[in-house]
Amino acid sequence: MARFIVSPSPHISGGESVPRLMYGVIISLLPAFGVSVFYFGIGMLIITTVSVLSCILFEYLIQKYILKVRPSHLDGSAVLTGLLLAFCLPTNIPFWMVIIGALAAIGIGKMTFGGLGNNIFNPALVGRVFLFISFPVAMTSWPEPGQWMQYTDAATGATPLAVMKEGIATRPAGEILSELPSFLQLFLGNMKGSSGEVAAFALLIGMCYMLYRKIITWHIPVSILGTVFLFTGILWLVNPDRFASPVFHLLTGGLMLGAIYMATDYVTSPMTGRGMLIYGAGIGIVTVLIRIFGAYPEGVQFAILIFNGFTPLLNKYIKPVRFGKEVAHG
Repeated sequence: MARFIVSPSPHISGGESVPRLMYGVIISLLPAFGVSVFYFGIGMLIITTVSVLSCILFEYLIQKYILKVRPSHLDGSAVLTGLLLAFCLPTNIPFWMVIIGALAAIGIGKMTFGGLGNNIFNPALVGRVFLFISFPVAMTSWPEPGQWMQYTDAATGATPLAVMKEGIATRPAGEILSELPSFLQLFLGNMKGSSGEVAAFALLIGMCYMLYRKIITWHIPVSILGTVFLFTGILWLVNPDRFASPVFHLLTGGLMLGAIYMATDYVTSPMTGRGMLIYGAGIGIVTVLIRIFGAYPEGVQFAILIFNGFTPLLNKYIKPVRFGKEVAHG
């Protein structure tokens, strides 16, 4: 007798498979990975290898020995989580911290809820925030680009976003900006930061690939980036000495990585176009509030996790009209 298996909602019908989608996203990350290796060398290779292998191992062990279900560690989702976690980390972080972050991502962020399709929050961001809270010094020591053979002993410094956040209280934004890498250098990735922060152009190439493959839609990335650009632009026009330009905000921090890869996760983002636009706009607004008025220079990871929690509500209350339902015309 054939078994009838029902998975948790929401459901979507299509010809794609989980491995095909996951490995499609992984392929789209290859340009950004290449740029990160170019800037950070062996450190990027080490943390990525440790992160990916740890995520695969923890998913296999938890599914086989704790959940006692058939392991799905090779469907691509664990590899993708490991890659995205590595992209969120400084490339000089000790490898044992990466292992802890992978355990938090898979064990807490994913398997606690029952595995792929059940998790409420983006697993890679759960791992990243867990490490940020547990090891704040290691998670805010960013290596200088160009130290290809250096790992934990690489020279470090603050990210452009952190420099702007710290200095803008006492100096005009334009003066601080003149001491930072140019917009072209920021676009090309020649700056301090996590490996996923320093490759805006490569991340955009990956986004174009995913749009072409129809792995994602435009709604979430455009609504996040557009909202951040709009609100930081308004603040900049009102007082350019007090607030940085919107282009600076788009090219620094984890905004590009978050908007293109983290917020668009199928499981933790809304199903409808309208829901996606509201979700993306909310993430953009909270990101700006944290960056401008909060204690941290970056806020996109917190904004995404907050709105991951709103996704079930958006899916429930923002639905397409059911076929056959009468619609009142005023």
